[in-house]
Amino acid sequence: MSYSGHRRIIDTDSHLMELDTFLLDATREEHKGKVPTIFDQKDLPLTQEIIDHARTLFEKRQNNAETMAKFEASLLDNRKGGLTRLGAFDPAERSHALDLFGFEMQWVLPTFSFHQVAHLEDPDSLEAGAITLNKAMGDFCSHDSRLKATGYLPLRLGSERSLKLLKQGFDDGCYSFIVDTNQPNDKAFSFTHPAYDPIWAEFQKRGIPVALHVAANGDYEAVSPSFKNNGKSEVAVGGDAPSGELGLFTIGSSAQIFLAAMVFDGIFERHPTLTVISMEHGATWLPSWLRQLDFTAAMLKRLRKFSELPSETAKKHIKVSPFSGEPVGWIIENSSPDMLVFATDYPHPEGGPDPIKRFEATMANCDEATMDKFYYGNMCDAMGLHA
Repeated sequence: MSYSGHRRIIDTDSHLMELDTFLLDATREEHKGKVPTIFDQKDLPLTQEIIDHARTLFEKRQNNAETMAKFEASLLDNRKGGLTRLGAFDPAERSHALDLFGFEMQWVLPTFSFHQVAHLEDPDSLEAGAITLNKAMGDFCSHDSRLKATGYLPLRLGSERSLKLLKQGFDDGCYSFIVDTNQPNDKAFSFTHPAYDPIWAEFQKRGIPVALHVAANGDYEAVSPSFKNNGKSEVAVGGDAPSGELGLFTIGSSAQIFLAAMVFDGIFERHPTLTVISMEHGATWLPSWLRQLDFTAAMLKRLRKFSELPSETAKKHIKVSPFSGEPVGWIIENSSPDMLVFATDYPHPEGGPDPIKRFEATMANCDEATMDKFYYGNMCDAMGLHA
């Protein structure tokens, strides 16, 4: 029996652990020399030795059934390095891992390659990098319709350039795209300005949800650097997560601000079927955030009227993937059964050693209808599928 057992599951957030050739192989002739190597990005430092070790283990399990069986048996062991886990960087092996999980679909996001691209300051290099990344993601998932390639759309390139890049990414095989939650240029339009409506309209026309993910935050810093001068060493959380207790505590801040702006600035009024999914920002903040939306609107009701409570708008248009270990049952009870969605974060370690078990440990009071929505139904709604 597969890991999912009797449940129908869509995994909202999983990743690749790319090798050094991932973007290189997808680079078009006109973009050569504009895309940094995997070793140039410093946010998630990587060495040739680590990559060579990952390739060696891959070859061993591909050529030895006993070795493969050991890796299959340890599918959920998140103590292993992400590059050494099944399907971390090989498309066919990823499909095999998905068979073992038993998930019906899995959104697949970049890891190292995102950081190769996202921090480029030159607009032409940023565009070239995003085009290359999106093609590489599309190529990786092209053989298996269950794998949903999720690329990157740097909106700070401006609405016209971003729209062209978005359409190119769809043509190159991406299912959806991560967008930054923050405009790093204080003098530029917010991403919720009407100038960006063509972007949101394109997502809506195709019936594709927008993706928000930790680290794609337009250089937003929730915690002032001065807090690091606290007389103690900082705790490394690992992966894409911000470091330190305060970094983890505020991990969802950029997403909360962006989503609130989408509600208050009328994005969902102008695009009534648009959906946005917040990934790896946690979810314990959700109940109070919904209340704060309505409180804010009530305080300013003389200045602006809303056709419905902002929290009701959010419940219709926003999905959130919690961390395993968060009090999911409590979050649902105090927000909505229609908002939370399941994610493993595989093969990153943050997803935990047994996400289903950890989620369900906090969902004792959830009925089967609510459980089915969490694992499958809410993503079906978001993706326009028939459950």
